Amino acid sequence: MNTASRVRQLADEDYASVVALVQRLVRSPSRGGIDPYLPVLGTMLDWFAEHGLPARVLTAQGEAVGVVCDVVGGKPGPRYVLDACIDTAPFGDPAAWRHPPTSGVVEDGWLYGRGCADSKAAVAIFAHLAKRLWHQRDGLRGTLTVLLDADEHTGRFGGARAYFAGDGAPDDVAGVMIGYPGYQQLVVGGRGFLRARLTVRGRAGHTGSARWTGYDNAAEKAAQLVAALTRYREPDGADPAIGLAPRLTVTGIHGGQSYSVVPDRCDVDVDVRLTYAFGEAEARDLIQRLASGATVAYEESWPAYRLTDSAPIRVALLEAAERHLSRRPEPRVAGPSNIGNYLASLGIDATAGLGVGYEALHGTDERIDLATIPMIQATYHDAILALLGR
Repeated sequence: MNTASRVRQLADEDYASVVALVQRLVRSPSRGGIDPYLPVLGTMLDWFAEHGLPARVLTAQGEAVGVVCDVVGGKPGPRYVLDACIDTAPFGDPAAWRHPPTSGVVEDGWLYGRGCADSKAAVAIFAHLAKRLWHQRDGLRGTLTVLLDADEHTGRFGGARAYFAGDGAPDDVAGVMIGYPGYQQLVVGGRGFLRARLTVRGRAGHTGSARWTGYDNAAEKAAQLVAALTRYREPDGADPAIGLAPRLTVTGIHGGQSYSVVPDRCDVDVDVRLTYAFGEAEARDLIQRLASGATVAYEESWPAYRLTDSAPIRVALLEAAERHLSRRPEPRVAGPSNIGNYLASLGIDATAGLGVGYEALHGTDERIDLATIPMIQATYHDAILALLGR
């Protein structure tokens, strides 16, 4: 039996166990920034322990933000990481759901529940891959790490940051495969971003004052600034390296305290999507030029990235996908950023978006197509064996 047939057979054998684990995870609510993370992390710690796998909790500022499981091969080699978020989006209105968002109900081949697609199915699949590879570890060249991030939907990516940049961060990571759902495309890059808050100041006064002589109105000045910014929605053309143009968006305007008070401060929030040709430096220059009368506070910035065609994780996943999926996924650079942009800033290759079939991501009745679980597990298993030299 060849490798492709063997890993598919193992995935079929694991199918019922994977579904059961997804249900357990869905039934443990883990909304980012809302629910405590220890219960869902405890579910995975228990699962790893039940299967004889070493696992540990990641912490940041004393809070649990993830779980890590390492499968160390019998021979030296690179480290590859399977990364999936274990926290979720909020429920929205639970009454609008066909089945309660923590039910894990299976109906007509679909499993329902918040986070089943993003990304508790990937958590369950990656855990089962760790179990399978644990029994093959003596023949592996390098290390497989499963990283479960419990602080992703907050935008903090606390688990990933703690693992890749915290105390004891590994220095041998050759690539990261992120298990976001969907198998039509493989994300191999993304636009970066720069975020800034522009503060416009004026002079307060009473709107009904008889002695009014033209107060310096911060809200009106902010409106003029917004008008100037919106003339640069696409400040440059499409970058041929990634096939996308940069984009500037005004995402917030905050100011004023009372109908009767001329505002003396107004904040304007700006998000700029970056390319290689129009990066952080160019975005800062544009903002400074347009907001010359404002105070500018820059937030975090991640660079644009695109894997080379020969990047090992890209090649391994696409070749494995050809063997296990109905059609080869299209490699794509995404418009939104993802944790791959953060990893690119650390010099680490990353892919995203090869996962189970789904509907209603982050929406009412989020659900996954259970029939797609074995083919996704087999694809990753096949790719990992290629990367770790078995």
